[in-house]
Amino acid sequence: MLLYLSLAHLFNDAFQSTVSAVYPVIKDNLSLTFGQIGLIVLVYQLCASVLQPVFGVFFDRRPRPWYLSAGTTSTMIGLLLLAFAGSMYWVMAAVAFIGIGSSVIHPEASRLTHFASGGRHGMAQSIFQVGGNFGGSIGPLLAAAIVAPRGQRYIAVFAAIAVVSLLTKRPITRWYREKIQQLRSGTVKKAAVRRVRLPKKKIYLSLALLLALIFSKYVYLASLSNFYTFYLIEKFGVSTQQSQVFLFAFLFASAVGTLIGGPIGDRFGRKHVIWISILGTAPFSLLLPYAGLGWTCALSVAVGVVLSSAFSAILVYAQELLPTKIGLISGLFFGLAFGIAGIAAAVLGSVADVKSLAYVYKLCSFIPLMGAVAVFLPNVKQPQRAAAPAASGSAL
Repeated sequence: MLLYLSLAHLFNDAFQSTVSAVYPVIKDNLSLTFGQIGLIVLVYQLCASVLQPVFGVFFDRRPRPWYLSAGTTSTMIGLLLLAFAGSMYWVMAAVAFIGIGSSVIHPEASRLTHFASGGRHGMAQSIFQVGGNFGGSIGPLLAAAIVAPRGQRYIAVFAAIAVVSLLTKRPITRWYREKIQQLRSGTVKKAAVRRVRLPKKKIYLSLALLLALIFSKYVYLASLSNFYTFYLIEKFGVSTQQSQVFLFAFLFASAVGTLIGGPIGDRFGRKHVIWISILGTAPFSLLLPYAGLGWTCALSVAVGVVLSSAFSAILVYAQELLPTKIGLISGLFFGLAFGIAGIAAAVLGSVADVKSLAYVYKLCSFIPLMGAVAVFLPNVKQPQRAAAPAASGSAL
């Protein structure tokens, strides 16, 4: 089930990164400014981020086996609209559907990953996350091969791929339906809650620190993932297809970092992974705006590996703080990540219009220094089993 859930994440994030990768094509076709591209990104990210915690709470309380398929259907509709969009407003409508699809898939698939983990939550989330990161890394390559040389309408090919994605969710649907039926019939017991021994104020302070770290991570990532191709084209004069290959290298490195972060956190403690990951990005981010083309690619790969190792550890750390609200935590942290990225994209796009992308990269290079706040996170020991059973939504 972890592999199937990782595959669901792979498809979803491949579609998302394809949208980011085709921004240059859409910008040229519709004669858009960087500020308008930023607004499009904002609409997409807000549709994903604002709804994710809402969906997460709903999924905790009313588990159903068909939620993932509904999310993929929304994404498929958005891809079809994007392929034939003739104005900025149609593009906004298209990315809204894609954002809604992601707002369903991320909290629900992450929630199911938690319950399919067998107790090794960090490893399970890494397997789930690496599927998304790998999908995100191949999206630009597919866009470079299919959309860039042929035009915007070939985005419809990805809508056809979404049909394949729907088929791969059938085993998850069957497994989840059986689990729900077993729970309702009483043939299996509800899972016991695993709690950390911390005062409520300490838990809420820890969550606030984790959200601050998510802020630093995703504001910096917004400058890379959304404007990296434009930055390479503007500064080094590379072609659109070449820039998408460099974007693939960065996103693939992010997948590698995600894969190693969870298991290391399971073994050595999530706090150490979190603060080393985010603060450890700073030396590379500070050098990147002053590097040549080759070193820019190398440094971006280093940033991808180091920075991306944090998210699985942050998410599992937060889930262990509130173990009865897995859907809410998953939706909140995925949603916040998207929301921050969307707002940052709009702001950074406007700054780039006034100044330059080089200025934006110099400005953002200091953001990973915020990783120092992770030092104040408490050292959370292995959660203890509570006597009371979990609520039915948390059990499944």
